Amino acid sequence: MAGLAPDGSASMAADLPVCMIKYPLDYPGWPQMERHGLFLREYARLKYEYGADRVAIEQLLQSADQALQDVTSRICQLAESDELARQEPNELERIQDLRPSAQHELWQSFDASRYSDRLAGALLGRLAGCTLGAPVEFWSVEEMKSWADWTGDAFPPVDYWSAVPQPHRLRYAVSPCQAYTRKGLDGVPVDDDISYTLLGLLIAEEHGLAFSAADVGRSWLSYLPYACTAEDVALRNMKAGIPAEAAADHNNPFAQWIGADIRSDPWGYLAPGLPQKAAAMAWNDAWVSHRRNGLYGAMYFSAVIAAAFACSDPREALAYGLNEIPRHCLLAEDIRWALVKGRALNDYREARQAVVERFGDMSGVHTNLNACLTIFGLMIGGDNFSRSIGETVAMGFDNDCTAATVGSVFGAAYGLSAIPRHWYQRFNNKILTYLTGHPQFAIDDVLSRFQRLAASQFQA
Repeated sequence: MAGLAPDGSASMAADLPVCMIKYPLDYPGWPQMERHGLFLREYARLKYEYGADRVAIEQLLQSADQALQDVTSRICQLAESDELARQEPNELERIQDLRPSAQHELWQSFDASRYSDRLAGALLGRLAGCTLGAPVEFWSVEEMKSWADWTGDAFPPVDYWSAVPQPHRLRYAVSPCQAYTRKGLDGVPVDDDISYTLLGLLIAEEHGLAFSAADVGRSWLSYLPYACTAEDVALRNMKAGIPAEAAADHNNPFAQWIGADIRSDPWGYLAPGLPQKAAAMAWNDAWVSHRRNGLYGAMYFSAVIAAAFACSDPREALAYGLNEIPRHCLLAEDIRWALVKGRALNDYREARQAVVERFGDMSGVHTNLNACLTIFGLMIGGDNFSRSIGETVAMGFDNDCTAATVGSVFGAAYGLSAIPRHWYQRFNNKILTYLTGHPQFAIDDVLSRFQRLAASQFQA
């Protein structure tokens, strides 16, 4: 397999240049900022209730707010590692220059029958993984286990949850939480992970497969009513008149979070067997909102999914994905670690502990931590779909995202026949979204549209 170490481990950690980042990660200590903020707010309220001057209170609060802004600005101006920056470029051409020397095209021609089965597996696997994880997104392992004990569900789950807290609460102002349960399912309930998959299809249809970041920006302004974290920053910046090409560079501390990663699947679907093309499309999409490892996460998983169409085992595709990102970036190091570490892991508990020990206080929404959990889910689950997504959800953190990606890679590698029917039989050929003007998609239509565009990649 091109680009791997002689033992097939994809481990090239010995080549990593010396830089400031050491493992396990030891982030700077975080003072009691939340407590101080709480006390500041409540003392301000208390003093006002006791008759203190309102104007004086507001002036002090504004002073505190300005002080925090000043500290944030000073942190942003701190010098960074030049060596690490050279190993982690943002520009596509420089990224490609720093990739391993490897095979970047696995299919020479389009196999419509094989693609059709594997695309159905990938899409339905993604829908199932996301729907399973959505009700318990960011729950701790203990919370999920306690809920399973209360409801009588298996844990890790082997089917959708039988019940959820606050069943009538709407997610994304569309689907009640009850709609994510095994009895409540009637179509695929709404989620941002799935809405971005469909938005990717719209981008490709409207702007072509050679779309640009500016095209992505135009589609976002047309179809995204709201977004979260890095996507929210980019959307707000574009609405304020900042070009899409620069929207990720202003007030964006989320540049390495998972948002671009969860948008990567359509590019893998559109470039089956062509991981380099999938990664290039992912880069154009990710550029609107992310930088460095945030970009690489999208490129990596789009390449993995594209490769999975040509592989017989997801683990093989996971190694191919490394061929499309800089060989010495932090994400590549973390992925190589996960591919080796994953061999010795038996379940979600060990996987969770491994990432906690390695990544410390990293945000649970970060690309790198969740990429490793995704890899662990595929390695622990093997050829068992239910175990793959169930163990991944049980690991926690951003577990609707990780389980969705696990389902996508699994389905692309094994096809629809490897996914038990109970995971998709109540999807009833419909997907709900919050995209403006597109409240619902038919699954069979989505599959047909992806297939038409994917086939065009191989036409002379």
